[in-house]
Amino acid sequence: MSGMPRAAWHGQSRVPRPLRRAGTATRSQVLGALLLAALFVGLLPIAQASISVRDDTGKLVLLAHPAQRIVALSPQLVELSYAAGAGSKLIATVQHADAPSAARKLPRVGDAFALNLEAIASLKPDLILAWKSGTPPRQIDTLQRLGIPVYWSQTDSLQAIANTVRRIGELAGTDAVASPWVRDFDARMAALRARYARQAPVRVFYQVWGDPLMTVGGPQLINQAIDLCGGVNPFAALPLLAPSISREAVIAADPQLIVAASSNADALDAWTRDSEVSAVRHRQLVLLNPHQLPRMGAQVLDGVAQLCAAIARTRSIDGGR
Repeated sequence: MSGMPRAAWHGQSRVPRPLRRAGTATRSQVLGALLLAALFVGLLPIAQASISVRDDTGKLVLLAHPAQRIVALSPQLVELSYAAGAGSKLIATVQHADAPSAARKLPRVGDAFALNLEAIASLKPDLILAWKSGTPPRQIDTLQRLGIPVYWSQTDSLQAIANTVRRIGELAGTDAVASPWVRDFDARMAALRARYARQAPVRVFYQVWGDPLMTVGGPQLINQAIDLCGGVNPFAALPLLAPSISREAVIAADPQLIVAASSNADALDAWTRDSEVSAVRHRQLVLLNPHQLPRMGAQVLDGVAQLCAAIARTRSIDGGR
């Protein structure tokens, strides 16, 4: 593989890149007509807004009433919408949004590379949930010019996931479902932190991609999960979400545990010849569920618990050295 597709964070394989431009006069005319209509209708005056929520970019999202027709533009935002009690209000999503099972029936309006703007506009959504690290921003700009409210989500921490569920609940008028979910999430996270606090540190190498070799840097949510579990990421000082690194750098760091979230049974086989690495010597090469921790959706704490258990096993075998 020559590089990591954006979808790799969800344990997905590369998908064909759709056309980025409409490419026909008919589609351009459709968008032009929609934009013209938006100019006559006008945007919602702030005075009429009964719901005001600030998104992860700091922008206020204003709604006159709870959203009833929501388009969620990433798999994790679909999961978090269901967690917030707003699953029944979803009218479309993107490729690879397969959880929960009810989401598989939703119409698809694009993928990680491009969106079908005409299809989205024709559905007449009253709220779009966009992913800051993945949704094409220029296409979202076009939808915003149509007067469609957009909530930008950036789930870069465990707390951000809980915040996203709470805010979706506010926007959709489903606080009665979202609030208990958030309380349970916070309690589970606190329990994990308490259980693994003050444990002997374990050096953990998290492999995001094998070729080129990539890991998680300090700003990545998975780095926070490693820390919560009492692990130490040797590459936490790197400022990128998914920095490329050399094999030699990993060997020099001598991780006690090597993990990857993958459905490919051989994802870590390339390390088995490096017997000088503690993780290899003690057979601590572990595959995690690809639909939990890396997706950063409603099941993320299940993934964190799986990671913590793997680190705890390594600690007992390797003595936490």
